[in-house]
Amino acid sequence: MKITILGINYSPEPTGNAPYTASLAEGLVAAGHSVRVITGYPHYPEWQLKDGYSGWAHDELMGGVSVKRRRHFIPTAPTAVHRMHMELSFGLRLLFSHWGKPDVVLLVSPALFSSAIALLRIRLTPRRPAVGLWIQDLYSLGVVETGTGSKKLGWLMGKVESVILRSADGVVVIHDRFRDYIVNTLGVPFEDTRVIRNWTHLPPSPVSGNKQSRVRLGWAPEDVVVLHAGNMGKKQGLENVVEAARLAQKRQSKVKFVLMGDGNQRKRLEGRAEGLTHIQFIAPLPADEFQQALAAADILLVNELPGVKDMAVPSKLTSYFNAGVPVIAATDGGSVTAMEISASLGGLRVDAAAPEALLEAAEGLGLDPEAAASLGINGLRFRNEILSEAAAVGDYDDFITRLASSHGR
Repeated sequence: MKITILGINYSPEPTGNAPYTASLAEGLVAAGHSVRVITGYPHYPEWQLKDGYSGWAHDELMGGVSVKRRRHFIPTAPTAVHRMHMELSFGLRLLFSHWGKPDVVLLVSPALFSSAIALLRIRLTPRRPAVGLWIQDLYSLGVVETGTGSKKLGWLMGKVESVILRSADGVVVIHDRFRDYIVNTLGVPFEDTRVIRNWTHLPPSPVSGNKQSRVRLGWAPEDVVVLHAGNMGKKQGLENVVEAARLAQKRQSKVKFVLMGDGNQRKRLEGRAEGLTHIQFIAPLPADEFQQALAAADILLVNELPGVKDMAVPSKLTSYFNAGVPVIAATDGGSVTAMEISASLGGLRVDAAAPEALLEAAEGLGLDPEAAASLGINGLRFRNEILSEAAAVGDYDDFITRLASSHGR
C-alpha cells in the first residue's frame, strides 16, 4: 500500500513521539509498503531549530522512508498559544503539500490542530484515502492536569478533541486508560478504536562499558546516580528533583541526581539548583551514548507534576526498561505511570512532589543492590515480553490494512 504519515515530530528528535513515528515508518517499509512522511523541522526538546536544517522545505531519505520536511513556526517560549500557532502553521503547510495519492493517511497527535486541518483536506478529497489517528497525548486532559487552563477550557478542548477524533476512520491509542477516556468521555465508537502500546525502539542495552561511561559523565564509583532522561517541561514537575538534591546535600547523602536532556524549563531549573553539588545537568546525548548513560546509572527516574494521571504515558519508560536498571516513579497513585510500574514490577512508586520520599527511596535501593538488580531484571523482562517492536509494528500493519480494506483501497 501507499501510506502517508503526517506528524510534526520525527527523527533525529531523540524524545517524545518522534522515535516511535520513525520506527513505525521504517517498520512499515520493511513490511513491503511505500511510506511517505510529511513532518516538521527538528526542534524538540530544545525548542530551537537543529543545525543543518534551513530553508522552506527539506527532503531526505531515512531508513527507506521518503521524509518531506516543511518549515513551520517554532516558539522559543512554548506556551499553549505559541504551541497552537506552531501546529496551525504546520497544518497550513500540510494543506498545500503533495501527499502522494496514498491509500491510507496516518495522523500523529500531538499535533492535534494540524491533524484537524489535514482531516478537513481529506474530507474534501475525491476518492479520499482512509484515515487513522494515532494518539500519544490527550489534549483535553493535559489542559487540566498540568494546570495550563481551567476546567471550562478543558471541557471546551474536550469538545474539539471529540469532533476531531470522531472524524477519523479509526483511532489508535497507546494505553487502555486512553481508550476508556476517548470512548466514555469523548464519544468515539468503541469499534473504531484500538490499543497498541508504544514499544522499545532502542536495540538491546550495552552490557559492558558502564565504568568508562560513569567516568566520562563525571560520576564517582560511590555515587548512587538517579538519572532522569528526556524532556524538562512543565508536566515533569522537576522542581521536586531539585529539592531532593538539596536534601541530599544537606544530609551528605551518596545520592546524586542527574537531569539529562532539554526543554522549556531547563534554564529555570538550573537557576533553582545553583550552588547544589548533588545535582548535574547534561545536554541530550546521541543514541549510543544515551543508552550507555541509562545503563551506567544506578536508578532511572520518572517524575511527574501532581495531578498528572491520564494525559500521557511517559515515552521514557520503554527506554528505561530496556536498560535493565530499576526505576523510581514519583507520580500520583492511580496514574497511568503508576500502573505501568506496577505491571512491570520494574520499579518503585513514591508520591509526586515529595522530595524526601524520593531521596529515601533512592537511598534504599542504593543500600540494597540485590533488590535493585531484581527490579532491573523485571523491567527488562517486561520490555522483552510486552514492549516488542516487531509485535507493535505488526499490529499497526494490521490496523492500516483494515482501514484500507474498509475503503476498498
